[in-house]
Amino acid sequence: MNVLDIAEFYGSARGKVTQELIARKLALALGPRVEHCVVGIGYAVPYLGPGPRNLAFMLARSGVMRWPEEGAARSALVDELDLPLGDNVADVVLLMHSLEFAESAEDMLAEAWRILAPQGKLLLVVPNRSGLWSASEASPFGRGQPFSRSQISGLLKEAQFSLSRIERTLVLPPWGPLGLARAAEHASHFGFGRFSGVIVVEARKQVFAYATGKPARRVLPRLRPMLLQGPQPAGRARLKMPRLKST
Repeated sequence: MNVLDIAEFYGSARGKVTQELIARKLALALGPRVEHCVVGIGYAVPYLGPGPRNLAFMLARSGVMRWPEEGAARSALVDELDLPLGDNVADVVLLMHSLEFAESAEDMLAEAWRILAPQGKLLLVVPNRSGLWSASEASPFGRGQPFSRSQISGLLKEAQFSLSRIERTLVLPPWGPLGLARAAEHASHFGFGRFSGVIVVEARKQVFAYATGKPARRVLPRLRPMLLQGPQPAGRARLKMPRLKST
C-alpha cells in the first residue's frame, strides 16, 4: 500500500479507534523519554511521539510524506535493507505496516538489529494470520503477509532478538460497530484474542549476537534516501531515484 492510502485510513473514524487501541499496547514500551531515539519503519507516524530524535522511515515501494507537518522534516524514503543510520544508534525501532510488506522479513529484522543499541527495544505490529482483519481489505492490515504467533517467535529467534511479550488487539472485526470496539477488547481475556486483528510484539536486541558469528546482513546501497516536501506515493507518482555505483 502507498502511504496516502494508509494515511487516509487513519484519518477515518475507524482508523482513529484503531490507532487508539494499538497505541495502548505500545505506550509502555515507547515511554515518554524525549531523549530516546525512536525509529519508525514503514508507516509509524500515528504512533511516534514529538521527541526531537524520533525518525519516520518509509519504504521505497510505498512512497513518503512529510512528517511532522511543522518544523524540520524527520521523515525519509529509505531502502529497508540499507537504512541511513550507523550501528547501535536507536533506542527503539517500531516496525509498523512494514514487515508484512517486506521482500524478506528476515533481512528487515537483521537491519533493525544492526541500528538498535545494545538491549534496545524492537516493537512489531503485524496482521494476525488467524484474525478477521487479515481477510478483509477494509484496512491496511488486510494487505501483505499476515503472521501467526509461532511464525513471529521463530523470526525473532533467528534474528537474535529475545522476546519480551506478545499481545493481541483489535478483537472486533473491521466491519463491526465502532461503539463496541473498545468494549470488545475485554473479550481477548476469554479466548477470543486468537482471532484479533493484529499481534503486538516487544523484543530486545541480544547484545551477544556478534559473538555467535551471525552479524546483521548488509547490502550495497540501492537507493539514496531523500527528504521530500510533499506526499510522493510510489503507486501514483513513482520517483526516479539516483543509483549508487558499486565499487
